[in-house]
Amino acid sequence: MRRPLVAGNWKMYETTAEARILISELLPGLSGIQGVDIVICPPFTSILPVASLLVGSGLGLGAQNMHWEASGAFTGEVSAPMLAEFCNYVIIGHSERRAYFGESDKLVNLKVKAALTHGMIPIMCIGETLDENEAGRTTEVVTRQVQSGLEGVNPASIVIAYEPVWAIGTGRAATAEGANQVLADLRQVISRIYDQDFAQEVRILYGGSVKASNAGEFFRQSDIDGALVGGASLKASEFVAIAKAAAG
Repeated sequence: MRRPLVAGNWKMYETTAEARILISELLPGLSGIQGVDIVICPPFTSILPVASLLVGSGLGLGAQNMHWEASGAFTGEVSAPMLAEFCNYVIIGHSERRAYFGESDKLVNLKVKAALTHGMIPIMCIGETLDENEAGRTTEVVTRQVQSGLEGVNPASIVIAYEPVWAIGTGRAATAEGANQVLADLRQVISRIYDQDFAQEVRILYGGSVKASNAGEFFRQSDIDGALVGGASLKASEFVAIAKAAAG
């Protein structure tokens, strides 16, 4: 059985003071949840204070992005060794990084390799745009993204997050059955890259307007192993309810 994972992507929200308050609201509700890996992904500025608040909680800490080089003259960037001091996870290739900052499949691949090299678990995001979805190209697009993102990567502790771009922050979630079919197809792609055993072991999350009211429907699907949660992760009651739904 694959252990569910729920990750909260805070995006560019919450000052350090606000992050402390949100963690204080989250901890009581999350502390008693069993059988689910729960990860908090705050902005870079809040990683250190959040890390100190999560000590002993059993919750994971993730970054939202990183550079692929270990060090260098890259003003404004943050490297994997810098993050690995505090973080277990790192989100890579989120659709907003791809759309707004021009991140390519090749760049995603470099970052996945860097994360693994420095002991972090990459949450590699994939997903199609509305135009690609309406043109019937979903399988083609996500297959390309998975193959490129995992090129040259040995089977390892990776997490994949399927986020249809048209559902992120729009309130338009994919249907649970539709998302599950995409994930089932992805497992077949992964089995061709590696083998069937790894394809059945790798955790694949759904992301895109996940909230307390629809999380259970997604988590009941056979191939959906949790969620990458955006806006709802900024509301303690919503995120706790989503994590509880993942626990069953």
